[in-house]
Parts: sequence; C-alpha cells; structure tokens
Amino acid sequence: MTDAQETAADTALRTTGGGPPDDDVPANGLPIPLLEPREGIPPVVETEDALAEVIAAFAAGTGPVAVDAERASGYRYGQRAYLVQLRREGAGTALIDPVGCPDLSGLGEALSGTEWILHAATQDLPCLRDIGMLPTSLFDTELAGRLAGFPRVGLGAMVESVLGYALEKGHSAVDWSTRPLPEPWLRYAALDVELLVDLRDALEKELDRQGKLEWAHQEFDAIASAPPAPPRKDPWRRTSGMHKVRRRRQMAVVRELWTARDKVAQRRDVSPGKVLSDAAIVEAALAVPVNVAALTTLPGFGNRMGRRQLEQWQAAVDRARALPESELPQPGAQVAGPPPPRAWADKDPIAAARLAAARTAVSALAEELNLPQENLITPDTVRRVCWEPPSPADADGVAAALAGHGARPWQVGLVTPLLVEALAAEV
Repeated sequence: MTDAQETAADTALRTTGGGPPDDDVPANGLPIPLLEPREGIPPVVETEDALAEVIAAFAAGTGPVAVDAERASGYRYGQRAYLVQLRREGAGTALIDPVGCPDLSGLGEALSGTEWILHAATQDLPCLRDIGMLPTSLFDTELAGRLAGFPRVGLGAMVESVLGYALEKGHSAVDWSTRPLPEPWLRYAALDVELLVDLRDALEKELDRQGKLEWAHQEFDAIASAPPAPPRKDPWRRTSGMHKVRRRRQMAVVRELWTARDKVAQRRDVSPGKVLSDAAIVEAALAVPVNVAALTTLPGFGNRMGRRQLEQWQAAVDRARALPESELPQPGAQVAGPPPPRAWADKDPIAAARLAAARTAVSALAEELNLPQENLITPDTVRRVCWEPPSPADADGVAAALAGHGARPWQVGLVTPLLVEALAAEV
C-alpha cells in the first residue's frame, strides 16, 4: 500500500449496485468495481426551469464542487461541451446538457468563490469557459497526482490506486453529441464525478505529507488565472506528416487544402479528419496534381469520393499552383526563442554545454523530489534561459528570468540554484 493509499484508508466510501460494503476487503485484493452512482443516475437537465433548480441546489450545497465535461472530439468540429457533470455535498450529482442549456453563466456565478475539482483541468476549462463557467479557485486531481509522484495519473488509475475503486472507462471516446444519450453513457458520466471530492481530500493530505501542498496551490492558482489561449498561428502547419513537405509550392497546397477542409468541417459541424484526412492532404501536396484525374489516383481521393468533392479539392490545389512565388508560404522556421537543441552544438557550443548541465541537474532534482521534470520546470523555460542567459547570471538575474517565463515561486526557488551553476558551465 502506498502512502497515499494509507492516507485515504479512513475515507468513508460506498459502492452500490452489488459492490461490497465499506468494511469488507475483497479477498482477492482487487479494486472494488464502482457500478452505480450513490443516488442513481440523475435526469439530464435540458430546460431552463430544470437548470434553475440545479443552480439553486448547488448554490445551497456545501464544500467544493466536482466538475467534468464531455466533448465529441473526433466527431464534431471544435471542442464544445456536450455534457457537464457536477457533484457537491448537499446537492448530489447533476448532468446538464449544454445543447438544451447553452448558457450556464448563472451556474458559474452561483459557484463563484467555491473550489472546483477537475481532473486535467486545462482540457475542460476552454469548453466550460465557452458556456459561461470559469472557476475562481480549483483543485486539479491529475496535476496533484503528478506532483505527488504517482506513475499513472488518469482518473481511473488515480481512483484505483488512491481509493481502491475501479471505474468503468469504456465510454470515454464515444460521440457525446449523440441525442438522446444512452443510459450506460450517463452512468459513466455520473461516476466520473462520484469520487472526485474523496480523491481531492486524499491527495491534499498526501501532498501536505510530502511538503508539496503549497506547490500545488500555486499551480492551481496559475491555471485558474490563466487567460484564454490565443489563436494558433498558421494551424495548417500542424498537419500530420508535414515534415515530408519540403517545397514552398507544396506547402501552399497543404495550406489551401487545410483551409478548404476547415471551412467544410465547420459548416457541417464534423471533425476535419472526417472530411479529408491529413494523410490525403500531404499526398496531394507532394504530388501537386494538375487535374481531377490525377488527384483521383492519390491515396485518400479514391472512387468513394464524389465528383463534386474531388473538384472542390482540386480547386484548392489549383489555387496553390497559381500563386506567385512572392505569396508562397515560407518554411516554418521559429520566429522567436532558441533553435532546436540538436542544433546547439554547431550554433553555440557554450550554450549547448549550459543546456546539458541544466538538464542533468533538473533531472536529478526531479527524481529526488519524485515528480516529473516538466512539472518541476518546463523544458522550454530551461532552453530559453540557457540560450539567452540573464546578465548578470546570478541568483537574482536567473530568478527574474524564470519568473518572466511564467515559473511559479516554488519552481523559481528550487531551480534557480541549479541554473546559476549550469550557466557557468563551459565546453
């Protein structure tokens, strides 16, 4: 039994639907299956009247609120929420349909000042923000697991290792835009918030025992206060297989096809990959077909694609073929920040030595603290400080540089001495 499991051993939990009672330990030592929500599957909230009742109930509840959201990634365009789950002491569990109730700002306001518990918060916060829900404070159970040194931090793995219960995870990748939602999916959704409060309490104790609770609070505050991510520049450059595309004219084909596909996907509200695969875009870019007949011979543009669709894609290729040289995209060289580490030895051997020393020191400290290196300090921050060290590269200068790159105070305190020494490294 891990320290975290011992911490959680006195947590009173109950599983229904055939699971053993709290004071029974399974003879085989396996986790207890969590089969049903404690109060059963609540009705899906789809009307303003029903939403008003939920808002009143959760406003009157006590303690933190467990929050989760389900999207239709891979099925629909964008990352909107298609189901929101909440659980709070005194209010029970609620399942809210954002299609029927697209504005949840009233619920967000009712929970203002309440701590929200989410698992992998950065995944759900964008879609929750879009429907009017944003926490003022939060507790991220996945990030807490990372800081506490758990090797597996998925929700199912955390619930099992910390609380001794097994969650059924068979519906995580289904099309949550389906209506009506099948009962097994709703059961799964309700169970996702069933034990979040219990998991949060156990992890808080474990982080406190390890002396990492303040670190976690700083990380949670940073997530809660972070502004929305800006739109990605040139998103077409992230097309899978883009590394095969070398010529600027070919890059233009990728750009035109990606843009045309995105417009179709948005209009039809389907995942772009269901309209045209990345692999097909890259094949067309490499070949730069001169007509529909040539396009049809390429993988991804076969007989199952209609003539109108083929003409649509060929028109995008033709637009790229017709562009003057001055309008072709430039290679995707980084416009800011250090070059790829593999190029450092040739470009600046002294900087390469600094980076090697810094990586070694950060890795050793992360292992000593039993947490992932990227949670101790982001690799990008280390690269930036090593490529362009502050002047002077003393403790104050390094600390200011780390803070300027977004490092939290606990990270600055731990990493500054390592980087001060690494920045003095020579070839």
